[in-house]
Amino acid sequence: MLARVVPGALAIVFLICLTSFAVALTLGGGPRATTLELAIWQAFRFDFDLGHAAFLAAVQAGVGFVALGLLALVTRPEVGQGGLDRIAPAPGGGLARGVDTLAIGAAAAFLLVPLGMVLARGLPHVAGLPAPVWAAAARSVMVAGASVLLLGVMAAALTLAALRHRWPEALGSAALTASPLVIGIGLFVVVNPLVAPETLALPVTAVVNAAMALPFALRALIPAARRAEAEFARLSESLGLSAWGHLRLVLWPRLRRPAGFALGLGAALSLGDLGVIVLFAQTGSETLPMQMHALMGAFRMADAAGVAVLLMALALGAFAGLERLIGGRDAGT
Repeated sequence: MLARVVPGALAIVFLICLTSFAVALTLGGGPRATTLELAIWQAFRFDFDLGHAAFLAAVQAGVGFVALGLLALVTRPEVGQGGLDRIAPAPGGGLARGVDTLAIGAAAAFLLVPLGMVLARGLPHVAGLPAPVWAAAARSVMVAGASVLLLGVMAAALTLAALRHRWPEALGSAALTASPLVIGIGLFVVVNPLVAPETLALPVTAVVNAAMALPFALRALIPAARRAEAEFARLSESLGLSAWGHLRLVLWPRLRRPAGFALGLGAALSLGDLGVIVLFAQTGSETLPMQMHALMGAFRMADAAGVAVLLMALALGAFAGLERLIGGRDAGT
């Protein structure tokens, strides 16, 4: 089971690191810390050398496709497994429980200590944030809502197609080889001769955010759909269920939980994205991450910390709310 799951997880981590932009930019970048993603942004933003930016983007995509090729060589095929359609109980044992506690505690400390520092520094400044920050928060919420709707449509269509074909899963993985910044530059080149790119800043951001969240959604939905299909398709056929009845009564109850997770994750990723908006946005169309970056650039660190707290609250609220609203509870039949 691990041999089938771990290579895909490692490939996703590698591709996320390959296309990482916000962290390196926030921490200052510089010649010794310039990644491919930062070099692409510099070629576009400072030199406006679209040819050089496109070349670097092609190099980045090539490295990503090589990683996907290596993944295909080591990934084992899925094996059908039957069960009772229930979550297995946790194994007992003092040593196993101690190891689990240590691992979970270390991971929690790694995540919660920086977040705790953000809360401590920024919480007192949230109430005093300037009006443009709240306007940017409203724009971020609207962009995230549009992105989630588009993500739901695309993920549903590709998940159903993946029950009969292999290409939707490959398409989802291939989307990780291009970063939001790269796709944004491509869209900038396409729309620039037709309309002013800044007028499409928010719609383009919503579309790209949905496309970037699609691989994660498919990795949550496709395995669950295939398990449900393998276990219950013949039963549905023997009962004479229509395709709609099979989808409503069999597949959807078993896909609600991964769907809630996928859409919640898509909303959180969209709220925190800094890739596309830095290319298109002008004054009056900034999102919350762009406002935070601008405040940091102006050395208004107290306000930036307050924006970080607001952004964290919105992302966590969107993720938890959608997961609870859509995910509901597992199927019990």
